[in-house]
Amino acid sequence: MKFGLVVPTYRSTLDAGRTAPGMVAVAVEAERLGFDSVWVGDTLAKAPIDSLTVLGAFAARTERVTLGTAALLPALRDPLLSANAILSLDLLSQGRVTLAVGAGFAGRSEPEFAFTRVPWERRRARLDDIVALWRHVWSGKSGPFHGDVLHYDTLPEYPEPHRPGGPPVWLAAFTPGALKRAGRLYDGWLPYPPDVADYTDGLAKIRETAVRPVTPALFATVLIEEDPIRARERLEDYAQRNYGVPLDFVEKIQMLVAGSPEQVADRLREYRDAGAEHVLIRIATQEPDEFDEQLPKVFDALPR
Repeated sequence: MKFGLVVPTYRSTLDAGRTAPGMVAVAVEAERLGFDSVWVGDTLAKAPIDSLTVLGAFAARTERVTLGTAALLPALRDPLLSANAILSLDLLSQGRVTLAVGAGFAGRSEPEFAFTRVPWERRRARLDDIVALWRHVWSGKSGPFHGDVLHYDTLPEYPEPHRPGGPPVWLAAFTPGALKRAGRLYDGWLPYPPDVADYTDGLAKIRETAVRPVTPALFATVLIEEDPIRARERLEDYAQRNYGVPLDFVEKIQMLVAGSPEQVADRLREYRDAGAEHVLIRIATQEPDEFDEQLPKVFDALPR
């Protein structure tokens, strides 16, 4: 099982004192520790450092780790310009890019679509079309392209990607429809279900209809804290500060674990045994000093 680190890049991290160059330093440290990948989020709601821009900085300062988005919202960008930006990142990093993409989270993402004047309706079909368009142009085709939502009679010509066909694209979703689409249209699956049985069931459904190899991944929020009462308090604080909702709500939809290194490792092993092959670790703190303190502890706790 591979492990990646989610590097915080949102405004709350900047407000807490982390600089943009400091974010790059976190990625460098993750590679030094032995993580297999580094990932960044993507949203307009929290005014982050731009995900593709910061991955370009990561590419310049790292040599081995996979560089990923968890998760990119492709609808917020012009599809052809994003295809070019991603291809440029692929070439600069010599093929180290993997994209987890999403269609937005109902109840939270609607304002982001409004900011960019993109219709919220048919967002999933739009996402599938954008990914198909990327693959179309990354494969050397210059048109036409006609999907369910996107239509182009002609397209610009792009240089050849570092790897044939361009970077792998994972679907970050867990709806019944996503389980049907993941194995047909995507190269990987990135959910965060709190119940390992749901993960097992979801992966089985994907494999029933898969027409291509699909990497089973997991987004996991982790904190090393020996005191169980304190662990719960710290997760509660993170849920409130990150989402503005109680922990009771967040833990019903997301995989979170706070405890001793052994407890964290045991929880991650459950998902490994269920089929997860690449786990993205998000450390449950927005404070740079706490994050830096947690980072080596979390890495040491990862099951080998």
